[in-house]
Amino acid sequence: MDFDFDWVDAFTDQVFGGNGCAVVHGGAGLPDELCMAYVRETSLVECTFTGPSEVADFKVKYYLASREIPFAGHPTIATVAALRHRGLIGEGPLRLETGAGIVEVEVRGSQIAMTQIAPVFGEEVPADLVAKVGGLVPEDIIAPPQVVSTGLPFCVTVLRSRAALEGLKLNPEALAAYNAHLGQGSDMMEPFWVTLEGATAAGNTYARLLLAPPSPAEDPFTGSATGAMAACLWARGLIDSPNFVAEQGYLMGRPGRAEVEVLGPRDAITGVRVAGQGRVVMSGQVFMPEMA
Repeated sequence: MDFDFDWVDAFTDQVFGGNGCAVVHGGAGLPDELCMAYVRETSLVECTFTGPSEVADFKVKYYLASREIPFAGHPTIATVAALRHRGLIGEGPLRLETGAGIVEVEVRGSQIAMTQIAPVFGEEVPADLVAKVGGLVPEDIIAPPQVVSTGLPFCVTVLRSRAALEGLKLNPEALAAYNAHLGQGSDMMEPFWVTLEGATAAGNTYARLLLAPPSPAEDPFTGSATGAMAACLWARGLIDSPNFVAEQGYLMGRPGRAEVEVLGPRDAITGVRVAGQGRVVMSGQVFMPEMA
């Protein structure tokens, strides 16, 4: 089985920046095992597989190396950039069917903006438990860590300083204890660490996401977590404006940036708009094996 693919760097205006995602066109009907094997083959954090939809313009399925997930941010930007690269869409609105529901997208020039769903605020996690995951002390955390989802849940953890952010080191034993507390598996609920200063003068926040195997050790830019983080910061009064620039990936040499807008008042957020660019790095065909 042959499928066209595009490898896209998302949340960047240049190749070899931001976060990479391979988009397999027409692959939404492939078995989970093949999709996960493809992600492992690429060594990327996530890949997407597109297909027709009866309720939107396209269906998009999102995979980690270990499982399917309902939604992810940078792969959404990458998927739209790939669709446009192949002439399948133009400028204007676009609707994507995902496991988290319909995601509204707007394409304007080189900018791709997705509107993530209204946030779901989950439990607060003890700061001492979260701090140990990153090799920190509780005093490095300035607000109660909280699980928040705008399509995919993350434990948003606000740090006191850039030095604390840049000194993070994932502790596998502490991560296991943290996961046991949350009652879930080891992938994609790692803390999303953020400081209230940019990596550059143009940024307002600077974040990192350290990952557990079989994923790569760190995610260069996490669009879904950026949405969750934005909702959390706005709801808690930790940012003065609902519009800001989020930065990530600078320590990895893969700088990424998003323009963020939280929609609605602090106590009644209706969604989060996360916008960025995507650059196609390579295109080709993937030869999937037949499965019985």
